[in-house]
Amino acid sequence: MTKRSLVTVLSLVAFVAIVTTAVLVARPWRQETQSTGAPAAARYHCPMHPTVVSDTPGSCPICGMDLVPISEDDEGEIDAPPPKTKTVWRSTMNPGEISDRPGKDSMGMDMVAEEVFLDSAATTSELSGLAKIRMNLQKRQLIGVKTAAVRKIAFERNLRAVGRVVADEKRLRQVTTKIDGYVERLYTNAVGEFVRKGEPLLEIYSPELLASQNEYLVALAARQRTAGSSVASVAGFGDELVESARRRLQLFDVSDDQIDRLERTGELQRNLTLYAPISGVITMRNVAQGQKITSGMTLLEVVDLTHVWVLASVYEYELPFVEVGQPATMTLSYLQEKAFDGEVSFVYPVVDPQTRTVQVRVEVQNLGLELKPEMFVDVMLRADLGPRLAVPDSAVLDTGTRSVAFVETTEGVFEPRELKIGLRLEHEYEVLEGLSEGEHVVVSGNFLIDSESKLKSALAGMSESPGHAH
Repeated sequence: MTKRSLVTVLSLVAFVAIVTTAVLVARPWRQETQSTGAPAAARYHCPMHPTVVSDTPGSCPICGMDLVPISEDDEGEIDAPPPKTKTVWRSTMNPGEISDRPGKDSMGMDMVAEEVFLDSAATTSELSGLAKIRMNLQKRQLIGVKTAAVRKIAFERNLRAVGRVVADEKRLRQVTTKIDGYVERLYTNAVGEFVRKGEPLLEIYSPELLASQNEYLVALAARQRTAGSSVASVAGFGDELVESARRRLQLFDVSDDQIDRLERTGELQRNLTLYAPISGVITMRNVAQGQKITSGMTLLEVVDLTHVWVLASVYEYELPFVEVGQPATMTLSYLQEKAFDGEVSFVYPVVDPQTRTVQVRVEVQNLGLELKPEMFVDVMLRADLGPRLAVPDSAVLDTGTRSVAFVETTEGVFEPRELKIGLRLEHEYEVLEGLSEGEHVVVSGNFLIDSESKLKSALAGMSESPGHAH
């Protein structure tokens, strides 16, 4: 092939390549031109107020958010009839304070005029001061709106409290005497000693007791002398005299066995022996050997510590979870591996004004005497109130006068509801009125929804009647 022919072939190849490239580049432009004609001008709208539309970027006159390009999903909402506008005056210090006439705000500052849109998406609500709002998917994602279903859950709660061990008042006995005398012998010499029921505690010498024993012997002798009398009143008088003397000894705490032995032997007992009324520990001793005592004086105190009380302090708002018969578990800070089981036996009817707590009595078996009076223990009360309708606590907006939640009635439409709240768990509220099982409530982003709902309600009220709206 000649050099001239080679140049010709290369020229043809270059020409074909240039033409092909031009066609490929031009084809999309032709297709776009044919399908769309002239390129459409970009439009922008507010994510929170879709009816606020502009041909240029900027900020929303209602909420101040940056305008974003309109997407295909928003076309249907944007192509709605042009929104109505209204001139209002807004406080520069409190944006929520608006008026339909110029003037000063509650702080005495001049209010600033601005043009607002009466959003057609706002609808009326049964709740004063709040309005239904509509929100598309893009807006929900921007402000992070999340919902959760209203459902029944098990209302179980573990209450933790600090308890103090005290003696069981029903197992406490005081040893007293009804006669004057002197302590001749003391069998228990120290507090903390363990005694068994029926063991001797002390012996008392009492002249008064000796005289009463002698009267009983004299009455026995008189009854024996008059027993054979033919006069019925005389024979009966002896029996009455014996019964009176015996009754006097019984009132001095002389046992029937001691009286029977006196009657059988005829020997006066110089000392009166007092015995332990129950098995337990000596927790108080107010007498010493040789001491003079008087009637009514408390000599010893005996407590059965095999069964004790634990007084737990429960906050007043936790009282609905406490009831008599409820199981409880106690542990010691230095003995965590062992738990003591008990049961609530009484809820005290008064509140401590300093700590705002109520004492709850728990009865505990203490066979090993490991729980000692005045010890502190950790108490856990297990409460099970059964299934109840509940919502997450993040769904409830507490205004101080009412509790409000936003319900998604249909997709993208949120309606404010006033709730009647019952008990509270750690992360849930019991719902008594206002919601039904299966409805969906807003649990995230509800503060922004609440602000938008209040603003729309205020604007709607201003459009209907003159005056101030806050």
